[in-house]
Amino acid sequence: MGGGREFAISLDGVRDKNVMQLKKLNTVLFPVRYNDKYYADALASGDFTKLAYYSDICVESIACRLEKKEGGAICVYIMTLGVLAPYRGLGIGTRLLNHVLDLCLKQNIQEIYLHVQTNNDDAINFYKKFGFEITERIKSYYTNIDPPDCFVLTKFITTSQANK
Repeated sequence: MGGGREFAISLDGVRDKNVMQLKKLNTVLFPVRYNDKYYADALASGDFTKLAYYSDICVESIACRLEKKEGGAICVYIMTLGVLAPYRGLGIGTRLLNHVLDLCLKQNIQEIYLHVQTNNDDAINFYKKFGFEITERIKSYYTNIDPPDCFVLTKFITTSQANK
């Protein structure tokens, strides 16, 4: 891509007027279909859900949900993070994940987690580079894809290690 040319990556929040772009990306990127609650949670998360543009083309998204834990602490659940295949390896996913990790640090959110299909080695290795660890395996988490099992990857954030 680009052959050494400069390229511009920009991030934009997801709002009612552009949520269809998130829906289109998800249709291409993921083997499951997301319901209205997913999109309502994505919209409600504010800056924790972003679209990424490469030279004005929407190529990636991260969608999160804010959850309240017992005791009242807030944690972040990454519902989806995906980039169109031709744009992988350009650092866009890293930029989006760092954006969310920085928000967690600024808002004193100490836990962020996600589910990853057990055979998705690329995703598992990507998140491990950011300090996520496999904390659980859930059997039959997915209903219409194979394998149906997933790992829960979790990162606990402290003020001294937001992006480590």
